[in-house]
Amino acid sequence: MNAHPIVIGYDASDGAKAALRWALDEAARAGTQITLLFAFEWPAVPSTVAPVATSRPDQGAREDAQKMLDAAILEAFQTHPRVLVTGTVADGSAAILLRERSREARLLVLGSRGHGGFTGLLVGSTTVAVSAHAHCPVVVVRGEQERPEGPVVVGVDGSACALLAVEYAFAQASARGTVLRVVRAWTPIASRRQLPGYSPEEQAGAERVEVDELLADGRSRYPQVEVGIDIVAGPPGRVMVDASREAQLVVVGSRGHGGFGGLLLGSVSQQLLHHAHCPVAVVRELPSAAD
Repeated sequence: MNAHPIVIGYDASDGAKAALRWALDEAARAGTQITLLFAFEWPAVPSTVAPVATSRPDQGAREDAQKMLDAAILEAFQTHPRVLVTGTVADGSAAILLRERSREARLLVLGSRGHGGFTGLLVGSTTVAVSAHAHCPVVVVRGEQERPEGPVVVGVDGSACALLAVEYAFAQASARGTVLRVVRAWTPIASRRQLPGYSPEEQAGAERVEVDELLADGRSRYPQVEVGIDIVAGPPGRVMVDASREAQLVVVGSRGHGGFGGLLLGSVSQQLLHHAHCPVAVVRELPSAAD
């Protein structure tokens, strides 16, 4: 069994349950185990030395949390008996705990909405913080329905994170036995700014040549994966959200070209976390020995 587990931020919400269902299938494919993590966070007040917690969960609350995890583990065993699932109750910030666990994880998986220690995972700061700082890919499980026959979609722009996303996407398409759809969004030059002899068709062709070069290594490592390339004129965020409509998984780097250098999570990644129609994998780093 793979030594790197899949770690799930779990709180028994509908989003967390969807994340666990998705992760069980992933763990079965990868031959790895799952760790459920429940985070106890409590309010703090400032002091002259450091913030001081106003209250801590009592023993009864901890026992309830453990019972919740035990129930999830039992349910997981009933559908995926060959996947080892364990659970941990920990004190602290959900984002910090997940980031630390990511150092030894194969993958972090989060639901689109949570409660308790994972409240507002999608629309708040936790998902952004985890995706921006994790040491392994982060999958946020979104979408109204599963599309097991759909392609794996990856967005590329030539950035370092996009190259990691391509590597991860090839591996996912191979494991799932599906097509890899590579999407490159580009913005044509406005007509009044066009240089003499400028041709949108030639520009699109140049974009395709560049994408082909980016895919050379992946194609040699995964020759069995069928690859399709779509060069689409339009804003990258909108293009990727549209591409997610028929996908079973969409993959993107945590940061791409453009935007503001100080932002740790790119605008395309954030748009997908909010609006994608399928699970989203955000790749900042790939774990060592994840194969």
